[in-house]
Amino acid sequence: MAEPSWQETLRLRLAERNARESSYAPIIEQYRRLAQQTKLLKERNASLLRAMGSARPNPSSSTVFVPGTGEDNPVRAAYIASLESQISSLRDELATVYKTQGQNAQRLLAMNETLREKEELSRLDSENLRKSRDEIAVLRKKVEQHSELMAEKDRTAQILHDEINTLQLELSQIEERNQTLTKDNAKLLQRWLDAKQAEVNRMNEANQFYEDMHSRRQAALDKPATNGDEKGDSSPTNTSGSGNGEERKETGATTTTDGTPSLAETDVNLTPNG
Repeated sequence: MAEPSWQETLRLRLAERNARESSYAPIIEQYRRLAQQTKLLKERNASLLRAMGSARPNPSSSTVFVPGTGEDNPVRAAYIASLESQISSLRDELATVYKTQGQNAQRLLAMNETLREKEELSRLDSENLRKSRDEIAVLRKKVEQHSELMAEKDRTAQILHDEINTLQLELSQIEERNQTLTKDNAKLLQRWLDAKQAEVNRMNEANQFYEDMHSRRQAALDKPATNGDEKGDSSPTNTSGSGNGEERKETGATTTTDGTPSLAETDVNLTPNG
């Protein structure tokens, strides 16, 4: 991830300041060493001057006793003391350096151990990061598959919704057709019942007419027979004529007196069903 612009600017300015200030570090270090050396030389010179001031005069001459000609030369002793003090200071510095070096070594070991731990943590973090990235990739793939599945289900649901609408439309049409057919059936049934009722009425009228005609014919047949019986004693010929009439009655004449077919023969096959 890229750092913000103001943080990058601040980091660059701090790096420039450190580089600018550290450019004079060698000069400052050399000046410090030179000052220490100057201080040591001044102290040595002061000790030498003090030693020469306390030196005894030579008895054979008026000059100052030459250094190194006697065993108890104070200049040499002062010089040796200065050197010993320098050696002692150098030994102290060396001990300090050794101590600092030991501390640095311990610190280096501790930092190496810390570095090893940090590297191990970094390795674990890298491994966890890799696993997390793999899991994220798997989850993204699952999300894509789920999205595709949901899209497919949406398309299927839309198709089913369209089919349901179509089936509902067809069902409404079928219901309308059923209602129309029910009405037509009711009308046809009513017409059939009306037709059957009219046919029954006609049959009843025909039966009534037949009964009337039959009663009339029977009356007509009964009347000539009565007349024949009255004339039987006076005229045999009329008796034979009346016998024909009786024969017609017994055999059941198929015609009426006016020569028309009998209604019983025409309506003998009529039933209530037509």
